[in-house]
Amino acid sequence: MRIAYGVMGYGRGHAMRTGTVLPHLMKHHDVRVFAAADAYKVLAPRFPTTEIPLFRYHYGRDGRYSLRRTVGRNIKPIADLLFQLDGMQSLMNEFAHFRPDVVISDSEAWTLRAAEAMGIPRLSFDHVGIIAHCEPHFPWELRLAGARDAMGYRYLMGEPERILISSFYPATPKDARTRVIGPLMRDEVLGVTPTQGEHLLAYFNKGEHLFRPQVEEALRKSDRPVIVYGTERRGQDDNLLFKAPANAAFVRDLANAKAVIGTSGNQLAGEAIHFGKPILALPEDAFEQRLNAYMIERMGVGMRRSLSSLHVRDIEDFLAMSPFMRNNMDEHRRDGRAEAQQWLDTYIDELAGDRTRRSVGPAVNGWMAQTA
Repeated sequence: MRIAYGVMGYGRGHAMRTGTVLPHLMKHHDVRVFAAADAYKVLAPRFPTTEIPLFRYHYGRDGRYSLRRTVGRNIKPIADLLFQLDGMQSLMNEFAHFRPDVVISDSEAWTLRAAEAMGIPRLSFDHVGIIAHCEPHFPWELRLAGARDAMGYRYLMGEPERILISSFYPATPKDARTRVIGPLMRDEVLGVTPTQGEHLLAYFNKGEHLFRPQVEEALRKSDRPVIVYGTERRGQDDNLLFKAPANAAFVRDLANAKAVIGTSGNQLAGEAIHFGKPILALPEDAFEQRLNAYMIERMGVGMRRSLSSLHVRDIEDFLAMSPFMRNNMDEHRRDGRAEAQQWLDTYIDELAGDRTRRSVGPAVNGWMAQTA
């Protein structure tokens, strides 16, 4: 079968998750990836990948996420998505040429919208869907933001026929089309035996905005070796060692770290728990990250603090609590890759079977969506 796989391009976590299942899918299917920005850079060297548009997050002068700037500077791509302008038409033409039987999306709206318009079955496979397709599990201070983001997610992504959610924490699906599995461990992660070193690993999804002066000051004053990923800086600077993105090196540094400090993405949390590394979560000012940080603390595998007010005392308190956190790791360690492969195979077969039993899709540039 032919599968189009859309990948959200903000950050590297979406691409890492996708990269763990693509080799399995490509053994059995003709797969083409559609990705933007960071995800395109990660996946294009390894897999057949077409570059597509992206919603970009924008930040204020203080380095904090700005909803006003994000909405204002994304008016053109939002209009493109909703009204099928040039970017959507280009993608739909790609689909018309490739003729996918199923579209899989990791938080990628363009591919889901194009599939909906063309009558192609859709499978959502990401982490963010947990806020929209699982029973609410938010703390009281996040409930309004959670309800808002769940509505926004469903509006942009639509209602896929099947939903697979990869998460480092458990959640209860709202309906039978949704399945929750564990985080996906990469080959690089599974191939490394962890040790407990003395360095801290610091990771920031968008370091140019999130590696703020107060964060740097706190890390310097910790008087511990710190390996920093996610910024544009390179080389040793006192106790801080700045490194460029590199999968194998990052995994080694994570596996041998004393603990992890950084933004609270699902993939990083899952890998840190796998290696038994306590997490000092510094969430971005976005609901998913704030929820992840809350769950990290609730599970007893880390603690949460603010990017805007981090102090060296927070790091000291965190390290003092780290033995307790390590004791909780085994309870929460999961690898969802085998489950992911199983459910992807099942859902693809179900969706392709459904498609052969119905007429689908409007014509696009003279092409009518066809069955396999």
